[in-house]
Amino acid sequence: MVTSQASLKRDGVQDYVTIRATAIIMTAFSLYMAWFFLATPQITYEVWHGLFASLAMKVFTLATLLSIMLHIRIGLWQVLTDYVKAPGLRAALQFILNLIAFVYVAVGLFVLWGV
Repeated sequence: MVTSQASLKRDGVQDYVTIRATAIIMTAFSLYMAWFFLATPQITYEVWHGLFASLAMKVFTLATLLSIMLHIRIGLWQVLTDYVKAPGLRAALQFILNLIAFVYVAVGLFVLWGV
Protein backbone atom coordinates (compact mmCIF):
# COMPACT_ATOMS: atom_id res chain seq x y z
CA MET A 1 0.00 0.00 0.00
CA VAL A 2 1.35 3.42 -0.92
CA THR A 3 0.71 6.30 1.47
CA SER A 4 1.13 9.99 0.89
CA GLN A 5 4.30 11.39 2.46
CA ALA A 6 2.79 14.89 2.32
CA SER A 7 0.17 13.95 4.89
CA LEU A 8 0.08 15.92 8.13
CA LYS A 9 -0.68 12.75 10.06
CA ARG A 10 2.22 11.16 11.89
CA ASP A 11 2.81 7.49 12.34
CA GLY A 12 5.11 5.48 14.54
CA VAL A 13 7.61 4.61 11.82
CA GLN A 14 8.09 8.26 10.85
CA ASP A 15 8.58 9.22 14.50
CA TYR A 16 11.04 6.36 15.02
CA VAL A 17 13.13 7.27 11.98
CA THR A 18 13.04 10.98 12.83
CA ILE A 19 14.16 10.36 16.42
CA ARG A 20 17.03 8.14 15.26
CA ALA A 21 18.14 10.50 12.48
CA THR A 22 18.08 13.55 14.77
CA ALA A 23 19.99 11.63 17.43
CA ILE A 24 22.71 10.78 14.90
CA ILE A 25 23.04 14.43 13.84
CA MET A 26 23.18 15.66 17.45
CA THR A 27 25.75 12.99 18.37
CA ALA A 28 27.93 13.89 15.38
CA PHE A 29 27.81 17.58 16.33
CA SER A 30 28.62 16.80 19.98
CA LEU A 31 31.56 14.59 19.01
CA TYR A 32 32.88 17.22 16.59
CA MET A 33 32.66 19.95 19.23
CA ALA A 34 34.33 17.70 21.83
CA TRP A 35 37.13 16.99 19.35
CA PHE A 36 37.46 20.72 18.65
CA PHE A 37 37.81 21.56 22.35
CA LEU A 38 40.32 18.75 22.93
CA ALA A 39 42.38 19.52 19.81
CA THR A 40 42.52 23.30 20.25
CA PRO A 41 45.07 24.33 22.88
CA GLN A 42 43.63 27.79 23.50
CA ILE A 43 40.15 28.97 22.65
CA THR A 44 40.12 32.66 21.80
CA TYR A 45 37.52 34.83 20.15
CA GLU A 46 39.41 34.60 16.86
CA VAL A 47 39.51 30.80 16.97
CA TRP A 48 35.82 30.58 17.90
CA HIS A 49 34.87 33.11 15.22
CA GLY A 50 36.94 31.22 12.68
CA LEU A 51 35.19 27.97 13.52
CA PHE A 52 31.73 29.39 12.89
CA ALA A 53 32.76 31.58 9.94
CA SER A 54 32.66 28.69 7.49
CA LEU A 55 29.43 27.89 5.69
CA ALA A 56 29.82 24.17 6.43
CA MET A 57 29.86 24.78 10.18
CA LYS A 58 26.85 27.09 9.96
CA VAL A 59 24.89 24.47 8.02
CA PHE A 60 25.98 21.72 10.45
CA THR A 61 24.89 23.87 13.40
CA LEU A 62 21.60 24.72 11.70
CA ALA A 63 20.94 21.01 11.07
CA THR A 64 21.70 20.34 14.73
CA LEU A 65 19.34 23.08 15.93
CA LEU A 66 16.54 21.75 13.75
CA SER A 67 17.29 18.21 14.93
CA ILE A 68 17.04 19.32 18.55
CA MET A 69 13.66 20.93 17.84
CA LEU A 70 12.28 17.83 16.11
CA HIS A 71 13.69 15.54 18.78
CA ILE A 72 12.09 17.65 21.53
CA ARG A 73 8.79 17.85 19.68
CA ILE A 74 8.39 14.11 19.24
CA GLY A 75 9.88 13.13 22.60
CA LEU A 76 7.71 15.52 24.59
CA TRP A 77 4.62 14.51 22.64
CA GLN A 78 5.28 10.89 23.61
CA VAL A 79 5.91 11.71 27.27
CA LEU A 80 2.92 14.04 27.57
CA THR A 81 0.64 11.52 25.86
CA ASP A 82 1.68 8.86 28.38
CA TYR A 83 1.62 10.91 31.57
CA VAL A 84 -0.78 13.85 31.16
CA LYS A 85 -4.29 12.47 30.76
CA ALA A 86 -6.27 15.75 30.74
CA PRO A 87 -6.56 16.75 27.06
CA GLY A 88 -6.71 20.50 27.73
CA LEU A 89 -3.67 20.49 29.99
CA ARG A 90 -1.76 18.26 27.58
CA ALA A 91 -2.57 20.57 24.64
CA ALA A 92 -1.49 23.64 26.61
CA LEU A 93 1.77 22.00 27.70
CA GLN A 94 2.48 20.83 24.15
CA PHE A 95 1.86 24.32 22.81
CA ILE A 96 4.12 25.97 25.39
CA LEU A 97 6.93 23.45 25.01
CA ASN A 98 6.77 23.55 21.20
CA LEU A 99 6.84 27.34 21.35
CA ILE A 100 9.93 27.22 23.57
CA ALA A 101 11.61 24.81 21.12
CA PHE A 102 10.78 27.11 18.21
CA VAL A 103 12.13 30.16 20.06
CA TYR A 104 15.30 28.19 20.82
CA VAL A 105 15.84 27.58 17.10
CA ALA A 106 14.93 31.18 16.19
CA VAL A 107 17.44 32.59 18.69
CA GLY A 108 20.01 30.07 17.50
CA LEU A 109 19.51 31.20 13.90
CA PHE A 110 19.80 34.84 14.91
CA VAL A 111 23.06 34.17 16.75
CA LEU A 112 24.44 31.84 14.07
CA TRP A 113 23.73 33.92 10.98
CA GLY A 114 23.92 37.34 12.64
CA VAL A 115 22.04 40.42 11.71
